[in-house]
Amino acid sequence: MRFLLFEQLIPINYLASFQEVHKAVFESDEFKFEKLQHKQNLLAILAMDGSRVAGFKLGYEHPDGVFYSWLGGVHPNYQKQGIAATCMEMQHSWCKQQGYTRVRTYGRNEKKAMLIVNIKAGFDIVKTFVDDKGRQKIVFEKEL
Repeated sequence: MRFLLFEQLIPINYLASFQEVHKAVFESDEFKFEKLQHKQNLLAILAMDGSRVAGFKLGYEHPDGVFYSWLGGVHPNYQKQGIAATCMEMQHSWCKQQGYTRVRTYGRNEKKAMLIVNIKAGFDIVKTFVDDKGRQKIVFEKEL
């Protein structure tokens, strides 16, 4: 497995494979890349098995100056191999190099595996809230 780090844009030759992972992980429609427009300090990490994306991690600077670890996932065929943890470690290392002192992420109770990854990685639960879709969200933060 090799890991690629991209600042601001994911190259077009990875987009179709990225979409396969997104659909498999989130059981939803295609990822809308326009959501990435105007994100400050966007960072994308791709876990690659040959030319196939096996997992990814996306994040960007939140308006309050904290780095927001926004979205990530590992294709079911590649889970339980430490890919999510490696992507997270790479993200945090990059954040430190950029001068960030804290990382924030949100989780949902039904995504237990990600909650466990966050806790094992040293994140603290700082609050909860209900989003505009009526889902309970857990806010995690980690000092770098």
